[in-house]
Amino acid sequence: MISIILPAYNEEKTIEEVINRIYNVFLNTERELIVIDDGSLDKTKDILNKLQKKYNFVFLAHKKNKGKGSAIRTGFSRVTGEIVIIQDADLEYNPQDYKYLLAPFFEKNAMVVYGSRILKNNKKGHWFFYFGGKLMTILANFLYGLKITDEPTGYKVFKKSLLERLDLKSEGFEFCSEVTAKIAKLGIKIYEVPISYYPRGKSEGKKIRLKDGIIGAWTLLKYKFK
Repeated sequence: MISIILPAYNEEKTIEEVINRIYNVFLNTERELIVIDDGSLDKTKDILNKLQKKYNFVFLAHKKNKGKGSAIRTGFSRVTGEIVIIQDADLEYNPQDYKYLLAPFFEKNAMVVYGSRILKNNKKGHWFFYFGGKLMTILANFLYGLKITDEPTGYKVFKKSLLERLDLKSEGFEFCSEVTAKIAKLGIKIYEVPISYYPRGKSEGKKIRLKDGIIGAWTLLKYKFK
């Protein structure tokens, strides 16, 4: 069983297409989708109510916006699959890449796989996001002795048994930094596979800001010495 956690906040323009893609992708195993509406103020929740009747996925909702990390942790509380995929609610990441993300679990007995936007010739987003991601990757590699190419990627896939060991605390985008730090400290290899990436900008709904990068960097530093 593959569990897909889909946090969503104000994604009325893309949420239906993302969910349709998740159910249309071919998998050699059962899947469960767990969607968390993180206090959306637009029509996201209404669209999800309609889609839930069609697909019968697990639908959870926060009354107020708590952040991506908090939504992921809420979703994880309902996971029953052995492998857990984190899926963003925009269209930057394509579920057709699931087959590449899942392959190392079956071929190499991986515990965690990151989808790297750098390992494929993708269009680069705004310089701020591109170089911010580069800096986060450099910092993670330096602090933890890693050799990964894309630390803040939105496609992170885990064995459920590994996630249960991490005792996650993050509420926002620093989720990426927390899991990377804690996995590295356990000495567990992070596998990377190339993925497709379709960047969007602030005007298209991208929510990460400079403060999120600062919090993410601080999170990497904090867990290095904790």
